[in-house]
Amino acid sequence: MNDYLAHYYKKGRLPFQSLSHLPEAEAVAIMQALYSETPFGARFKDPLQYLRDRKATEEWVREQFIAKGGQPREPYPVYMVLGSSRWIIKQGDPGDPSEIRVPLSVFEEGDVSFTYPDSMISLWFGTDKPAEYYLPDYHGKIFTRSEILAIVAEKGVPEDCWDTHLPAHLAPYIEAQVWNREPLLAYENEQ
Repeated sequence: MNDYLAHYYKKGRLPFQSLSHLPEAEAVAIMQALYSETPFGARFKDPLQYLRDRKATEEWVREQFIAKGGQPREPYPVYMVLGSSRWIIKQGDPGDPSEIRVPLSVFEEGDVSFTYPDSMISLWFGTDKPAEYYLPDYHGKIFTRSEILAIVAEKGVPEDCWDTHLPAHLAPYIEAQVWNREPLLAYENEQ
């Protein structure tokens, strides 16, 4: 089913948070606490570099989304996944993560952008074009809701149907960047 977005977060923490909204020192402290040797936690090994890369990626996504008619209401997105992600569940620490599902229908077309895969990986692949992984129709591109749903209707979801050739430590899901927090407020207490 691709009629919802899933938000994954660590048990005991608030959902729908963004490291980019926080002062740098607070964001770094959180990333240091989240660091682990799992593929999901390893991205926080160098928290300052991760935060710089994350903010540069968010600026790229925001600009490209606006160019496609997106209407971001927030300076930084809340990250979600189209449908569910077995990869996130498998790669997280045991007992984590928690998941909240939000119907895609609560958002307007201009509220959510999409990338395949994770936006940081998509930008990296779109820039460097590594021969073994690069998919020119998907990497380095921002998709609107109608565009990504048309792709999924034709190809299915990446974790199930796509021949992605991604290594196991890279996430194969479709990432959703939610630029309007208001529809999420009704789901904050579903922990």
